[in-house]
Amino acid sequence: MRYTGVPKEISSTEVAKNGCSFSPAQYNHVILPNTNYLYVRDFLSRELKRSDLGIEIGSINYIDWSPKYFFRTKGLQYYSFLPEINNDESIIPINPKAFVNQNLKEGDLILSKDSNIGEIIILDKDYPDWMLSGALYKLPVKKWKYYLLAFIKHDCFREQLDFMVPKSATIRHAKTIFLGCKIPLPTKNQDMVIQYVEELVKALVNKEKEIARKHNYIIESIKKELENNQRPQKYVYEFPSIAELRGAGRIDTNLFTPHFKTEEFKIKNYKNGYSAIESLNFEISRGQNLQITAIGKSIYSQAMFPNFYTLMMPKHLSKYGTIDEVEYLGNRKKLKTLKKGDLIFGAEGFEKGRSIVVLDEKSKTITNIHGITLHHREGNLVLSIFVKCFLDYLRAIRLIDLYAVGGNGGSLSMKYWHVIPFPNFPELKQKEISKLYYSPNASLDVDKLTIDNFVKRNNDFDVNAGITEIDWSAKKIKARLDEVLDQITKDEPVKITFDFLQK
Repeated sequence: MRYTGVPKEISSTEVAKNGCSFSPAQYNHVILPNTNYLYVRDFLSRELKRSDLGIEIGSINYIDWSPKYFFRTKGLQYYSFLPEINNDESIIPINPKAFVNQNLKEGDLILSKDSNIGEIIILDKDYPDWMLSGALYKLPVKKWKYYLLAFIKHDCFREQLDFMVPKSATIRHAKTIFLGCKIPLPTKNQDMVIQYVEELVKALVNKEKEIARKHNYIIESIKKELENNQRPQKYVYEFPSIAELRGAGRIDTNLFTPHFKTEEFKIKNYKNGYSAIESLNFEISRGQNLQITAIGKSIYSQAMFPNFYTLMMPKHLSKYGTIDEVEYLGNRKKLKTLKKGDLIFGAEGFEKGRSIVVLDEKSKTITNIHGITLHHREGNLVLSIFVKCFLDYLRAIRLIDLYAVGGNGGSLSMKYWHVIPFPNFPELKQKEISKLYYSPNASLDVDKLTIDNFVKRNNDFDVNAGITEIDWSAKKIKARLDEVLDQITKDEPVKITFDFLQK
């Protein structure tokens, strides 16, 4: 807890209210050094109305497919400013008759009052076919919208809300208590500092949009290349033969469904043919076993220390091939490290199929046994990135789920990788696709950045950069934003600078 502590002094009135107790724990609360603040309610353009709150429609209205959707609290995550719709728990198709139009527009702030209370996002576009669950508020904010968004994402707000909302064994409910949380304001150079914070947040929002756009473009590019370059053969679905069943080594209906066979046919019918992963000269193995029985005792840390390993676990990978959270591990043994160009693939669970390519050998990077690693024996970085992008495509069309076996989301075991076909795209096409993920030549002239051109120049950089470069700059901006919000909360001076983006 960054802002929680015991005050140095207490009044006799406070002692009396606490039953004359002198236990320090009784007086533990959030301490904000900056006494210049507004409450969350002061940022609203009007009082909250019932129409600002979502509606509960009941699971009886959940259906398999619909043009109308129900958006829930799972779609609000701490690491993202935008809606997170990676799984079926965040957005659910619903009966159109139960749909209520809540006029959700680009730029609307959506805040959760239940479950993951205090989590907030900003809508990246209009959502005319979405409605909010009863746990979500649409906040009517016009002035200093991005400043408020930044602080609600910050520990200053979170710690206040944790003290104000009673702990519960099940779901916590904040009701409208969040409106009473304090949002510190700069005491010096206020307008400039608030603009600085807002420009940082706007750049972050745009970067998240561009990462999603590039990811979708990668999927669409692969789809078009396959569909536009088919051999003359036409697809006709047939029930599996005994030979096919024996070849697969599984009586698994997933591999013989019309959807699977249709999508597999497109790959195998590609005009340049296809290859198995081994034929592409990849070595497949499991990540490092981190159990005590395998490597002895380890020290886990959120901060990096000399000689520690950088731990990239599959559960922390995003669907875009970036990492949301990194841990560090100290261990006296020589562990299995990854090299530049190695691919980490999350092979298990409901979020399996997420992957990342290691592009930095400065730190000793490892993954755990839940990750499958692919190492190209000749170090072909473009091919490694293309394989990663094609695995993203297979995940998007749900073939990764169909290849997997077992319960609890299933597992794509190493012994089944030989049946996955990888199309032999021309080298030029592979480079074109891989550049959307990794484009190291993209540059941003930091010396020319000002508070007025920061967002525009960052947008220009994002257009030419790959997903990994955009993510790198976004992490730098997030770190600077957190630092600035800390300075405001502690009533310290804030320097308007962009040097933090220097490589």
